[in-house]
Amino acid sequence: MTVTSPTRSPRTPAAASGGTRSRRRSGRGFYGLSLGAGISILVVLAAVAAFLLIEAWPAIVASREELDAISWLDASSLAVYIGPLIFGTLLSSVLALLFAVPIAVGIALFISHYAPRAIAQALGYLVDLLAAIPSVVYGLWGALWLQPVIDPFFRWLSDNLGFIPLFADYTPPARNVLAASTVLAVMILPIITAVSREVFLQAPRLHEEAALALGATRWEMVRMAVLPFGRSGVISASMLGLGRALGETMAVLMIISPGYLFSFFLLKPGQHQTIAANIASKFPEASGLSVNALIATGLALFTITFAVNMLARWVIARRKEFSGAN
Repeated sequence: MTVTSPTRSPRTPAAASGGTRSRRRSGRGFYGLSLGAGISILVVLAAVAAFLLIEAWPAIVASREELDAISWLDASSLAVYIGPLIFGTLLSSVLALLFAVPIAVGIALFISHYAPRAIAQALGYLVDLLAAIPSVVYGLWGALWLQPVIDPFFRWLSDNLGFIPLFADYTPPARNVLAASTVLAVMILPIITAVSREVFLQAPRLHEEAALALGATRWEMVRMAVLPFGRSGVISASMLGLGRALGETMAVLMIISPGYLFSFFLLKPGQHQTIAANIASKFPEASGLSVNALIATGLALFTITFAVNMLARWVIARRKEFSGAN
């Protein structure tokens, strides 16, 4: 007696054709959804730019007599007024970036290549948690806790290095651009660290093992295999951090003593102000043409942020051919 095993009936051509058509419809639907999402980003960006330009235009074309009617606009023209604000915004953001990037890269390397797994997971969670803290909390922390702590250090800098204009004429409390930049550095540290950590974790394992097999120390392996691979990622993370620092409002407003000068006195109060903090401080009492003037400063900030992102994309495009993965 022979036993015949059951055989699976072959798929009919009609069923296979139906499955193919279903996959094609799903693919076309996903493509349309993705395309719509991408176009929506461009539409929103264009709408924001158009709004800023339309609302700022009355202030841009206003005469000097009309601008003189704005009580807080103590300048001969709108460009003269915006210039120091752009300078203060760029100065505080660049200082914050200089402080934050080396520390963030060090933390990211420690989490990704040095720390034990349990410690790395705990540190990664803490870094992500720091990114969720509201900016007003950072402002309170900087104004109430950080300023008294860094006051002795700023006194020492001014007393011993005061012959350098950067550190001259310190006046307590520490309501200067260097204190504001320190708080901004703490604020952007989690963003740069988190992105850099993920980039370093993507470094090719074979390259790391090959470097170690050739006798390299762990630091030499990181320097030759990990850092070259993650260079463009670190640049991207730095630009993300710079974007947040450029637009930060409440933390700077609560710490810095405002001034409208082109000044490199980092410890002297009343020298600098950022665009975002200036808008926040002036907008509640603004009306008419003064609102248009504030929106014009916002247009300048929008242009700076757009230019920074374009520069970052250009740098990354130049570096993408040289990667540890190639």
